[in-house]
Amino acid sequence: MPVPAILFPADPLNPRRPDPHFAWEARLLRESGGEHHLVDHDALLAGQAEEAVRRVPRDSGPLWYRGWMLPSARYADFGAALTARGGNLLTSPPGYAAAHELPGWYGVFEGATPASAWIPSDGPVAPGPAELAAAAARLGGSGPAIVKDYVKSRKHEWHEACYVPDLADLPAVGRVVARFVELQGEFLAGGVVLRRYEEFERADGGPESADHATGGGGSGRAGDAAGARSTGGAAGGGPDAGGRAVEARVWWLDGRPVLVGPHPDSPRQSVEPDLTEVRALVRTLGCRFVTTDLASRADGSGWRVVEVGDGQVSDLPRGIDPSGLLTSLITA
Repeated sequence: MPVPAILFPADPLNPRRPDPHFAWEARLLRESGGEHHLVDHDALLAGQAEEAVRRVPRDSGPLWYRGWMLPSARYADFGAALTARGGNLLTSPPGYAAAHELPGWYGVFEGATPASAWIPSDGPVAPGPAELAAAAARLGGSGPAIVKDYVKSRKHEWHEACYVPDLADLPAVGRVVARFVELQGEFLAGGVVLRRYEEFERADGGPESADHATGGGGSGRAGDAAGARSTGGAAGGGPDAGGRAVEARVWWLDGRPVLVGPHPDSPRQSVEPDLTEVRALVRTLGCRFVTTDLASRADGSGWRVVEVGDGQVSDLPRGIDPSGLLTSLITA
């Protein structure tokens, strides 16, 4: 069988080299005997997929992508442009959307992740009061919640555009949602999500909240649109926005965990999550290459899934050795 190659974003200042954020992965891949090609991420975002993949050799066969996040529609264009050149993304566009956007994976993980309700949007327009009231009612109509879109939150603007102290206060819900949509602007992904706030164990031993919204799964972001996913929820905020939750990121390939480590926002944490329940859920989801971000409950009752992400756009914590992950990808 053909050996898969991995596509990395090119350095915008030197298109013949990998983007500096992914250069270490490209180097480790070469040392492992793998091959990589470069794509123009800016061109992909601009809707110029054919131009973006022009450096990928024709008839390149099976391909993985490791890079900055792409909207699902742009990823579909990416796949079509590669297919036209004889390449084949091993994560299909439907598979990417299912893992990358909360509505795609929530049905499988419901009960193992904070309760959520969402309102689709065609653009950066905040939902009206009636839509927000209906979404809040689906979460019980009271209690604290987090605001995010299908992919990300604004956890660094916690009180302004992320945290809602009580869903019963609909004017406050409206204010936080409106500010969130304003800040996301053209990068609003899919729609607005209301997600139940939960408390998780904090690295210093106290309780910590999770913004279950986004940190996303990939590389400590390079901007709201193009960042790699850094966590999927934001387990690093809280009513007082202090500290980091005890959070793990698990990398799954074909339903098997191939790398377990800390969340990229807290790379020095030591984590040993219980994967018993999550393993079956990942297999049910059926996506080939995904990540799950898990946080330990503050009451000690176990681990919760705070985010699911596509593994191609999920960031690695600095200090971890991804050689086994990269080897697994090129031997898949």
